[in-house]
Amino acid sequence: MDLAGLTTEGRAAGLAGLDRLPTVEIVRAVVRGHADVLEAVAAAEPAIAALADAAAERMDAGGRVIYVGAGSGGRLALVDAAEWGPTFSEDHAIALVAGIDEIPGSPAEAAAEDDAQAGAAAIRALAPRGEDVVIGVTASGRTPYVVSALGAAREVDAGRHARPLTAAITCAPFDAPADHRIETPVGPEVISGSTRLKAGTAQKLVLNAFSTATMVRRGRTYGNLMAGMRVANEKLRARAVRVCVLATDCSDAEARRALEQADDDVAQAVVMLAANVDAATAKARLNASHGAIRAAVEKWS
Repeated sequence: MDLAGLTTEGRAAGLAGLDRLPTVEIVRAVVRGHADVLEAVAAAEPAIAALADAAAERMDAGGRVIYVGAGSGGRLALVDAAEWGPTFSEDHAIALVAGIDEIPGSPAEAAAEDDAQAGAAAIRALAPRGEDVVIGVTASGRTPYVVSALGAAREVDAGRHARPLTAAITCAPFDAPADHRIETPVGPEVISGSTRLKAGTAQKLVLNAFSTATMVRRGRTYGNLMAGMRVANEKLRARAVRVCVLATDCSDAEARRALEQADDDVAQAVVMLAANVDAATAKARLNASHGAIRAAVEKWS
């Protein structure tokens, strides 16, 4: 693989003597080097929004979001996928990561990203449907595991849509076929080629924006409140009470009572309180609105 033309592999100007600098200046170089990241991601906002809208439509039709990545990008995708459930009660986000069964950071894990056949096989093992969304996360845009996985997704021909929607989140041009490309060229890293730094931050921002926008578009929040959250411990139970209070101006006692009647389903409790309906009616409204909380509150008002 020829890396010379990739900006992520370039050498940042003025940092050839990085190992000679005082520690505070090394830290400053890392922190201030990230100034390029926000600008690059901001330029990609329309592309991120377009992917979020398309993903929301596919998920409303029963599709899944399937991330595919390797190395730092794969770990970031895994973190993002893991948050869909706790934050939005959404269990249809999956992350396929090259070498996931190997020790993190080991040579075996690193070597796994070159296994193109494994990437394609991992996608096929999920039996992708036309309603699914497959998103490759690769800083270089060239990782064989990821490129091959997207290629395998594009070979599927099933469901309401001809094939899964495909997208690539990169920090360099992505030359393989994909329906959506989100490119954030952040330039050379403080340590040349260490794409866990600026590239990793850019990918994390893109993933945050994409998953948040997709779930907001699907109605999994109430305003900016985490009303679609899943209650799994005492901290989250206290947060659920606060969400109900802020969403409906009810008392703590009323919030707790609604949550108890809704079996800790926060969305259901919010609909109960905001629309002044019982638990069964709130649940029926949510089912009818495909889980969209505001629609369940206002559609029948």
